[in-house]
Amino acid sequence: MCAACDHTIHRNSIHHGWSRDFAPVLSARPGARIHFECRDASDGQLTRGSTVSDVAGLDFGRINPVTGPVFVEGAQPGDVLKVTIHRFHPSGLGWTANIPGFGILADQFPDPALAVWTYDTTGQVPAAFGPGGRVPLKAMAGTIGVAPAEPGHHSIVPPRRVGGNMDIRDVGEGTVLYLPVEVDGALFSIGDAHAAQGDGEVCGTAIETAMDVELSLDLIKDRPLAAPRFTTAGPVSRHLDAAGYEVTLGIGPDLLTGVRESVARMIDLLADEHGLDPVDAYMLCSVCGDLRISEVVDQPNWVVSFYFPRIVFA
Repeated sequence: MCAACDHTIHRNSIHHGWSRDFAPVLSARPGARIHFECRDASDGQLTRGSTVSDVAGLDFGRINPVTGPVFVEGAQPGDVLKVTIHRFHPSGLGWTANIPGFGILADQFPDPALAVWTYDTTGQVPAAFGPGGRVPLKAMAGTIGVAPAEPGHHSIVPPRRVGGNMDIRDVGEGTVLYLPVEVDGALFSIGDAHAAQGDGEVCGTAIETAMDVELSLDLIKDRPLAAPRFTTAGPVSRHLDAAGYEVTLGIGPDLLTGVRESVARMIDLLADEHGLDPVDAYMLCSVCGDLRISEVVDQPNWVVSFYFPRIVFA
C-alpha cells in the first residue's frame, strides 16, 4: 500500500479495450497521486507453472487488461493530461512468449514458445535467461492512455493518438507523459507492465509481469496536443551500456524490411555465438535489444540497426 497516495485502484477494476462510455472507477482531482494495481498482459492466464500449450490456448479477449478508468475532474477535450510516474512495485514473476501470428517475424516463427522468469523485486537485479545470459531489468508501463473521442469499443492492441499500447521502454520511473484529452474526465487507465523490454519489442512480448504503479495525474488546460509526448528524468540506456553492443543492419528502400532483416541477422548471430535456439534468441531480442533507424537521407536505401547489449552474456 502507498502511504503517500490519495487513492488506490485494486486489480479487480480492469477493462479490455477503450471506450468513452466506460464507467469510471474513481473520480480524482488534478494533482492526485494514485496507486494502481495492474495485472499481467495475459490477465493471469500464464503463471509460474505454465507450459507452451498454455500459450497456444490464450484467450485473446483477455489480453492486456488495464486498470481504471479514472475520471479527472475538470478535464475537457483540448486539455492535456500530465502523467508523472513515481514508482513501480514489481511482483517478481514474469513471462515472455512467442505467440503464433504475432511479432515482426511471425512468418519465420509460427510455433508458440514460452520463457517464465523470476526476478528480484527490490533492486531489480538482472534476471537469468538460457545458457548463462542475464538481462538487466528496467520497469515500465506498456499500455497507458485515455479514452478516444470516437464512439464504440476499440481494441486494446494498437497504440492511438491518445496513447494506449505504445510499449515504449522509457515510460518508466521519473518519466512525465503528456496525453491529449478527447473526452470529459479524460478516463485514464494503465497496465501491461514490463520488468524489461527492448525498443521495438520485436517478438510481441517483453518480460510481462503483474506490477503496481504509483503516479500523479495533473491537467494542463487549453493546450491542444496532436499526439503523446514524454520527458525522461535522465539517461535511458545506462542499465544496458556497460559492456557495449553487438549490432546488425538491415539496408534497403523499405524500412519495415530493414527492421525484419536486422532482427533476423541478430537472431542468427546469437544462435551462432551463444548456442541459443533461434526462437529463444528471438524472445531475448524482444526483451533487451533495441531497434534504431540509423539513416533515412541517403536514398534510395535506408539503414535500420539492431543493438543487442553484450552485458547479457558478460
